[in-house]
Amino acid sequence: MAIGERIHFFRIMRGMTQKYLGMLVGFPERSADVRLAQYETGSRKPKAELTAALAQALDVAPQALDLPDIDSQIGLMHTLFALEDIYGLTVSKSDGEVCLKVSKDKGKAAEELLQMLTAWQEQAAKLSAEEISKEEYDQWRYNYPKFDATQHWSKLPSKELSDSLVEAFKDKLKTD
Repeated sequence: MAIGERIHFFRIMRGMTQKYLGMLVGFPERSADVRLAQYETGSRKPKAELTAALAQALDVAPQALDLPDIDSQIGLMHTLFALEDIYGLTVSKSDGEVCLKVSKDKGKAAEELLQMLTAWQEQAAKLSAEEISKEEYDQWRYNYPKFDATQHWSKLPSKELSDSLVEAFKDKLKTD
């Protein structure tokens, strides 16, 4: 699903009009719906800053909007092939069904992906057991990794914060 389709999907899910969402991200009222329609139809692709604003307005992670090209089965297959190369994803058969597996022997990246997939499987199991609602499950998925309590994510300081810290402590820095 292309980014425009994802914007449309989440906008409809949130019950927003194109005009309303467009105005939320700062488009002028008179052209907000037209501008947003351009992004939803794919005639324009939002830059990172607009993608972040749209994600915030739609209450999802920016990554939930900007997915890799999986619009076609061929594109999806090449995405899976890339996952095989990078993370050691393997395909096999188990009980007559095709299964995808992550080989943790592929290294740290594969091990981390396996942890993430395990967290996803746990949330899906909670949904299946009716321990959480579909809305809670979707909130977890669409804001991932924000609500993933199984991971230890570190947040990096912004460049502005980093620069101001360097400036504040420059007299304490050793210069050899």
